[in-house]
This record gives sequence, structure tokens and C-alpha cells, in this order.
Amino acid sequence: IKHLWVYFLLEADMGSVAGQFSHYASKLRSLRAGDPASLKTQLNLLFDQLISENYSPNHNIRPEEVCALLIHVTRLVPLSQEHLVVKLCQLTHHLLNQLQVIVDEQTLDVCVCYVVRALAVCSLWTHSEVLQALSTLIYGNGPRCNRHLIELLGDGGVLRLYSDPSQPDMELRRAALTCMANLCLGQASLEDPYRSVCFRVFLQTLQSPKPPDAEELLYCTVIQGAVKGLQSSLCGGKWRFGGQEELGALLAVLKRLMFQGCPGVCVEWPSVLYPAPLPQYETCSTPKPPEPPQNPPTQTSGVRDCGVLLCLLAVVKAVEKRTLYGYWSSFIPDAPIGGPPPLTLLTVVLKDPSPKVRACALQVVSALLDGSRQFLGVAEDLAPARTSYTPFSFSLATAVRELHRSLSLALLAEASAHTLTQIIKCLAHLVCNAPYNRLRPGLLSPLWRQIQPYLRHRDVNVRVSVLTLYGALVSTQAPLSEVQLLLTHTSQETGLSWRQREGFSSPHTPPSHKYHNSHTPRGSHTPGEEEPGVPWLLQLCVSLVTQPKDDQSDSEGPGGGGATALEPSPVRLEALQVLAHLVRGYFPLCQACLCELGQVSARCLRETDPSIQLHGAKLLEELGTGIIQQYRPDNSQSESCRVPISQVVQFWVDVLSGPLNGALQSHQHPTLQTSACDTLSSILPQAFTQLPEKSQVLCVTVLLGLTYSDNSLVKAAAVRALGVYILFPCLREDVMFVADTANAILTALDDRSPNVRSKAAWSLGNLTDTLIVFQEELSDMLVLQMLQSATKAAFDKDRVKSNAVRALGNLLHFLSVSQLTRPGFQRPLEEAVSALVTTVQSEATMKVRWNACYALGNAFRNPALPLGTHYSASWSGDAFSALCCVVTSCQNFKVRIKSAAALSVPACRHCYGDAERFGDVWRSLAAALEHSEETQDFLEYRYCSSLRHTLTHTLTHLLRLSQSQDMPALGMSLGMEEGRGFKEHLVKYLRGEGGTDGGRRGGGTDGGRGGGTEGVGGTEGGRGETEGERERKGEERVRTLGETLERLRSLCVDGEEEGDEGRDGGEEERSALVVVAFLEDVLRSCEELKVSHSD
Repeated sequence: IKHLWVYFLLEADMGSVAGQFSHYASKLRSLRAGDPASLKTQLNLLFDQLISENYSPNHNIRPEEVCALLIHVTRLVPLSQEHLVVKLCQLTHHLLNQLQVIVDEQTLDVCVCYVVRALAVCSLWTHSEVLQALSTLIYGNGPRCNRHLIELLGDGGVLRLYSDPSQPDMELRRAALTCMANLCLGQASLEDPYRSVCFRVFLQTLQSPKPPDAEELLYCTVIQGAVKGLQSSLCGGKWRFGGQEELGALLAVLKRLMFQGCPGVCVEWPSVLYPAPLPQYETCSTPKPPEPPQNPPTQTSGVRDCGVLLCLLAVVKAVEKRTLYGYWSSFIPDAPIGGPPPLTLLTVVLKDPSPKVRACALQVVSALLDGSRQFLGVAEDLAPARTSYTPFSFSLATAVRELHRSLSLALLAEASAHTLTQIIKCLAHLVCNAPYNRLRPGLLSPLWRQIQPYLRHRDVNVRVSVLTLYGALVSTQAPLSEVQLLLTHTSQETGLSWRQREGFSSPHTPPSHKYHNSHTPRGSHTPGEEEPGVPWLLQLCVSLVTQPKDDQSDSEGPGGGGATALEPSPVRLEALQVLAHLVRGYFPLCQACLCELGQVSARCLRETDPSIQLHGAKLLEELGTGIIQQYRPDNSQSESCRVPISQVVQFWVDVLSGPLNGALQSHQHPTLQTSACDTLSSILPQAFTQLPEKSQVLCVTVLLGLTYSDNSLVKAAAVRALGVYILFPCLREDVMFVADTANAILTALDDRSPNVRSKAAWSLGNLTDTLIVFQEELSDMLVLQMLQSATKAAFDKDRVKSNAVRALGNLLHFLSVSQLTRPGFQRPLEEAVSALVTTVQSEATMKVRWNACYALGNAFRNPALPLGTHYSASWSGDAFSALCCVVTSCQNFKVRIKSAAALSVPACRHCYGDAERFGDVWRSLAAALEHSEETQDFLEYRYCSSLRHTLTHTLTHLLRLSQSQDMPALGMSLGMEEGRGFKEHLVKYLRGEGGTDGGRRGGGTDGGRGGGTEGVGGTEGGRGETEGERERKGEERVRTLGETLERLRSLCVDGEEEGDEGRDGGEEERSALVVVAFLEDVLRSCEELKVSHSD
């Protein structure tokens, strides 16, 4: 009753406020300009009554009423009545601020015109109130103030006049800066040049010294207004600074303000911070004055608050990452070497008395660390330290270690739960981005143990952040040996022991005993009883997901009142994510609990919370993917260490007969359906074959049905899963399944969603891969439809195109003689080759062009394809020309490698066409070899060896196929300078030296896991060859080249005989002799090198 009474009183009060507003507003609306002298008195009285009320957004006052009132009163108050003008401005600020109303465009235009005229006409003493009203009117309305920007921010504009550092009135200066900050507020903020004008004014304000006669408090409000304005202007998106000095000046002034007023900090601050040169980013030296100008030491206090750090956070988010890396040393410490410690963000974290300020500083550090993996990846301290100089990699490694040390100290000293959460989140960002595989071990173990006690912290946000950090620890560069030891090490002080004292049992405990109620006697288990070899973190996370809370006095989260209430939902979700990370990175340690983890997932799927269901499905997918990884051919794990097939089959039988079926049919939760489709795609192919027939039919039927879902996410996941299933041996032999899958994929290729089309193109690539390998029998009509759909998709977005061209290459490889001779296939064939040629020559991404080159090489493998014939003269010539162009001019070496490999595919001389085309191919390859070290991107140098190897292989292949009509082109090339370079590389090639084919097939995966095939490389010389293998390969190459030499010698003999009979074969004969002499010289050099090495 008491609560109801208070509620009714509040309702009555709110109603009275709204009623009073309506009453006074109606009175004001009844007044008209030009009324008797009593108008001034009535306006004064009504303004005072409206200003005296306390409003809130909960009051039933419509924004339209407020806007209509403001428009009316601006017509009632003449600018000559300055006291009324001031009250009108106060009323405007009062109503808009307390009711949180953003005015409409008409009201904005009328009221801004009024206050701008007031600034021009009224006395100076009114301007402070007028500017306050202006700042409230334009709050969030900057882009709609275009009509007034010249008056406000143009040359001589009122805001620029009052915000100038020479303005003696601090209150006017602060108000003007507030107006400019509100103009810049929001994502759709001001456009240049006005945004740049505001930025420069804010920066100039911060750089200007305090006037000697200015009050301390007022000056601090000016600085705070400029900081807020900078933050507003930078939050509108990525910012382009006017030069390196502008960014350096901004960072310098923000760093100075970070420590302004700190006890004991009285240093001379540079006016500009200059970036340190970074070896992996800098192409030229950074200009840096030897002695930058210094700002005088300042003792101003009261400015150092969260605003400066939030502004710095906005800078970090607005500036490109690689630009900021040069300034890291100014804000992130490295190991101090004598002398006082540097003033950095970690100084604030460790020493500032305010927990809010410490939390803001941690947010900035987290933002700097977020996405810095490429930069920090250079760090390394495994090698012994050098005394002559300190490499950049070592300096970066010491910075990582200092971050660990400082954040660990902050963790020990922190008492505020909110700041504690920020410290742990910051550590998670550090762990996610630091290259621990390049650093000396020992950084993670202390951190791992230090955060264990916080697993039982009363604040739910702290517990969630600790789990997030554990997730980062088990996912970074997994598997790390240091983390493996930590996972398997059991201590009496682990975070698990407090759960075990509450009755937690091993994941191996049968479900009937594991999920006990709160009346289970305590002390029935001890910390030493957990299953040996099972990671304690896994047991902890299972407990957090499935067991009641250990401390029922906790008030956070849902279900806090029940005796058997589970952990709060955020804790359970984070624990499920840690389990997923653990399974992904350390599956061999988790596989003993495979069935138990499956039961945890099933339990989650039976719950009503969609988020818990979703993470349960994702855990199932990770379990399936971990099993698939164990059975990959390239996995070095012994068969005895794998999960037995029988256990895998039983695992999936249990899953498919459980609640996963409900998730697949959960139409009201499409994200859950999507994850369930991904789970089906993670079934091990060998296990799928042994599943009961009803389970196989269930999987296939559900996926085929979901390809027609109205939700694009579900449809994309179903199409992708079918692309995985088409590779299963037991399904690709089912002609009906192949046909149904092909039709579903072709339908999805026409979907309006790019994501669906991308997955469909990937699945079509997998389907056509199986056609190549297993020569499946499909109807000509279906093959033709796939060819036409893939051709159309080759002109789609890059994410679709990359796999569409892969499918085109497979289909062109698959076409039979009977299909190629049918009239209905001739035009689609030409269009398909044309699409590949266009893609090779386009400005598409590297992956797309790489796949297009591979696809042309794949097509060349089809002996039925009419290369070099009169029928194919046009499109085959275009294909060879495109590859020759790319091999000589493409900036990306991996694309060059694949184009050179494609040119080595045709097995017969007639496939290359006439002597002119053959000569063009030879000259292009020779020129590419001669210039194989010329690149503008130093990152491409790592592929130089592989490129030279592939080019040499292809040139040798052409030599082997060459005929007498080709000798003039070959002889001219080998007799020139490029011939000497070719000889050097050919000798290395014949000795078994060389690179690889430039990487595995780019289009074989879709960004996910499970499914996809790798293409056959076009070159030789794989990684990891032994010395004996290289020798045998070199001997085989020498033998093949010797056979080529003998064949060319016979051509010379035949040419001499024809010359004796009076035929003119002079040029071909002379050129053949040049080629023969070249090959003899090469083989002689190889023999000499072999003898010298044997000696």
C-alpha cells in the first residue's frame, strides 16, 4: 500500500507538471506581438513560472508542443528587450535540456536565426546566455545548420570570434567552444571545411597558455570545453589530419593534460610528438627537428579527468592503426633502464587516485592493443641480447613484458570492481595480440595463476572478464607448450577447488550424479580427485555452465532467488565460449571428455535461453571440427591417439537423436538454425558413412529443405553444409543426392543475398571438384546449367567470383568430347573462357585472380578441349595472352606464379597454337624470369625463389615440346642477355633447388572449416624435401633435359639433310644449333658442379 501511494503521488506530480506547462504555454500562445505595455510584464511572469518548474523526459510533454512554443515566443520578444531576450534564452536551454528534446528543422531554423541576430544586436552582457541557448539548440543538429555555418564558423563568424585565444572573457570563450562541440556531435557530423575549422580551434585552445589574469576555475572549464569538442569532432569517423605535425601536436597536448596537476609532476613538455621510425612500415626517414619547442611547465590543476583520456580514446579510434604505431613509445612503456620511469598511460593506471580515471586509461590501452597483432608480431626475444645495438623486435618484446608487469601490479592493487574489470579486459587484449611463440616462456604462467582467485569474485562482470581472459589464453597461438602445462597442472589453489568444495565432480561423473541439487553434502570431493589429464579449466567451465551457484547471496543475474539457481547468464555464456576455445586449440587434452561435453551441449540446447542454445550448438561444432582435424592426412598425430571411429559414430548418433533436431527446426531463432547447420557440416566423413541410414537421411533432408529458408543466414549455412557433404564418399556416389544438391546450389546462386551466393559458389566449387576426381555421370542439361551459372557468378562480387572461377575451371576440365561437339555447348564454352580471361586481367583481389589463373590451367588439363585448333583460335589465344600479360606485369608474385604454372599445363605442342603464339609465350616467360626480382612491395620478395622456380619449370617444359618452327624464337632469346640469366636459374633447377608453387589453393575454403579440396600444384619443389629426394628429382630433370637435347640434335640433322636436298631451312637450322649449344653448356655446367661437390 505504501508503494502504491508513493506511485500515485509521483503520477499526480508528473501530471501536475505537464498540466502546468500546458497552462502556461497556452497563455503564452494567446499573447500577440504589439499588445499593450502589459505584454512585457506577462512575458516576464510566464517565463519565470516555466523556468521555475523541474522537468524530466518522463513528463508527458510532447516535443511538438515545446517546438511550437519556442517558435511563438521568438516572435513575441523583440531584440531591444534584452532582459526578456536573456529569459527567453534561459527558457530555451531549460526546456530542451531537462526534457531532452532535439528540435525539428523548422524550429531550429527560426530559433538559430533569432539567437544569431541577438548576438549581433544585443549587449555583450547577454551573450553568455544567448550562446548557451544556441549550444542547446544545435545539440546533435550540426548537419542541419548548413544555412547558418558561415555566420557561425566562417571568417569573422561569431563562434570563431568568441573562441579565439585572445578573447579575454573566459565565460564567453567556454560557451562558444561548447557550441562548436555540439555542432560536431554525432556520426553525421559537420563536413569539411567547417569540421577542420572547429578542430583547429579546439587544438589551438589547448596549446595556448593560460592568461595571467584568468581565474583558475574558469580557465579549466575552457580547457574542458575544448577537450569535449575534440572528442566530438573525432567521433564522426576516421580523421585525416592536416599533416604529421598536427597529429603529433594533438597527442603532445593530450599527454600533457593527462598529467596536469599531478603531484610531483613538473616537467617541460614538447609541443609536438614525433613518431619513431618503424622498420616494417617506414619506406623513408621521418623528418624530426633536433630540438622541438617546449611548452613551459604548468601547475594548472582541475583539468585532469576522464575527459582528456576519452578524447585520447577518440584519437586512437579515429586514426589508422599503422599511423599510431610510431607513437606507441610515448604512451606504452618499455622496460626502464635507470632513471625515473617514463610518464605513460600505465603511470595513470598505477598511480592515479581516481578509479574512474584509471578505468579510462585502461580503455585507451585496450584500444591501442586491439588489432595490433601485425605490429606486435615483430616482437621477439628468443635470441640472445646483442650488446652493440638493440633491434626493434627486442624493444617491442620488452614493451610487451613491461605491459605484463605493469598490468599485473595494477591487478594486485585495484579495489574497484569496475576498474578491475577493465584491467582484466586490457590483459585479454594484450594476450590476443602478443606473439608468445616468439617470446621467452614465463609470461603467461604468473598471469594464469594470478587471475584464478578472481573467478570467485562477487561482481559478475569481474568473473566474466576473467573467463574472457582465460579464453584469450587458450586461443592465442594455440597450442602453446606453456599453456598446455598450465592446463594439465593441478594445484590445491586452482580456481576449481572452490567449486569442488561445493560438490563439483569430474565431467566423467554420470549425469545422474553430476547434476546434483543444493542438498548434496559438502566435502564429498577433494581437489585431487579430478580425472587425471583432463584440463581443470574444462572442468571449471562445465561446472559453471551446469552447476548451481556456489554463493546464493550473490544478487546479480537472473534466477538469484532460487536455492538451485545457476550462475548468471553472462558467466555461463562466457564459460561456454572458453570451452569452445579450449576444444579448438587443445582438442587432444579435451577428447577424453568428448561424450561428456556432448551432454553439456545437449543440456544447453534443451534450455529456453536462445543465447545458451546457440553457444551449445557452437560447442558441438567445435567438437566435430576437432575430430576432423585429427583425421586429416597431414595430421602427424598417431592413430592410437585419435578418437576411435566407433566413439565418433556413437557421439553423433547421440547428438542427432537429441535436441539438435529442435534447433534445426527453430524457425523463430534463425541464428540458432544457422549454427545447427554448421554443426551438421562438422561430422567426420568416415563416421557419417557408418551412421544409421535414418540419421544420414535426416541430415540430408533437413539441409536440402533449409536451402529454401526465407532467412538468408540459414540458407547460406545449409548450402555450405551441402558443399561439405558433396565430398563425403558415401554421398557423392548417390546420383540423386548429387543432382538434388546441384539444383539447390544453382538456385542459391541466384539469391539476392551476397552471402548466400558466396556460399553457393563455394559449394559449386566443391561439387565440381568431385566431378574431376570421380568423373561422375550427370545429365548434359545439368552440366550446361552449372557452366552457365558459374559463368554468370564470375561477374559477381569478389567473394562470389573467387569460387565461381574455380568451378568454371573444374567444369572446363570435366567436359567430354561429346559435350564439346554439341552445338548447345559451344557458345557457353566461349563465354566461360571469356569470363576467366576477363577475371585474370581485371583489378580484382589477389585471391580472385589467383583462382582464375588456376582455373585456366585446370581447363588446359582437359585433352578434349580444342586448344590450338581453328575452332578455338579466338578464345584460346585470349587465354594465353591474358596469362602472358599477368606473368610479366602483375604486382602480386603469387598470381604470377600461378599464371606461369598454368602456362606449363598443356601436354602437347599443338595446344600452344602456331609458332608466333608459342614464341609469345616463351618471350613472356623469359622476360618475367629476367625481371623476377623487381617489385615495389618488399613483402613480395619472399616469393621470388618460388616464382623463378616456376618460370624455369615452364620454360623447360616449352623446350621439351618445341618443334623446328619454334627454333627462331628460342634461338634469338637464348642468344641474348636473358639467355645467360635463364642458364643460371636452369642449372639450379636441374640440381633440385627451387621453391614451391606459391601457396595452396586459394579458393578451396570459404573462411570456415570442414570441406574444400586443395588443387594440384602446377610446379615441383615442395617444402620439407630431404637431400635424397632433391637429388633424385634433379637427376630426373637432367635426364628429361638430355632427352630434349637429343631430340633437338635430330632436328638439326634432319635440317641438314633437307638443306642438301635444296630446301631452305637455314634460319631454323641455325637457331636449333644455338638452342643445342645452350643445352649442352647447361648440362656441362651441371656435371662440373656435381664433380666439384663430390670432391
